[in-house]
Amino acid sequence: MTAGQVIFVVDDDPTLRESLCWLLQSMNLRVQTFGSASEFLSAYEPAQAGCLLLDVRMPDISGLQLQEIMAARGLRLPVIIITGHGDVTMAVRAMKAGAHDFLEKPFNDQALLERVQQCLAIDASRRREEAERERIAARAGMLTLRETEVLDGVLGGRSNKQIAADLGISIKTVEVHRARVMEKMHAATVGQLAAQCVVAGLYKAKP
Repeated sequence: MTAGQVIFVVDDDPTLRESLCWLLQSMNLRVQTFGSASEFLSAYEPAQAGCLLLDVRMPDISGLQLQEIMAARGLRLPVIIITGHGDVTMAVRAMKAGAHDFLEKPFNDQALLERVQQCLAIDASRRREEAERERIAARAGMLTLRETEVLDGVLGGRSNKQIAADLGISIKTVEVHRARVMEKMHAATVGQLAAQCVVAGLYKAKP
């Protein structure tokens, strides 16, 4: 678990919420509990890292409905579905909707803790990747129009001579712009430059 991660428990059963809270806190995990999906939606901030333990059947908004709302809002918190006997079909639907896993009540404590750790690792990895994409996109945003054109040529496998002909400028000018692109993008090689642009979604690698 990394700093700031929280396990959010959403279940209308107060006894289960208390039990889950005790179990997770016994492993030095941070926990926040909610008796309904509405309470969770009112309190949750997208910047909060962690994972969600979610009951399928709840009176106001079901687990499946909450997943739909989260998807519509772009909330990508990893979800573990908690389901009672007879709710397996709903749990499978939740998995198809993007849940990481589901556990049937009563569940094994160790199995729950393992799945929680998996979800925390997934969330941490995703947030690192998103932060890296944002950093690369910010660097790309500092490029001038001409530098962006040169970048496009480099990523397209064009030589300096070809880029110069395409843009109607001298090879020397292309070299200057290319050097500035490499500097602004913090890339030592064209390979690193291409890899960054693929990560940021600025360029699609050829199959």
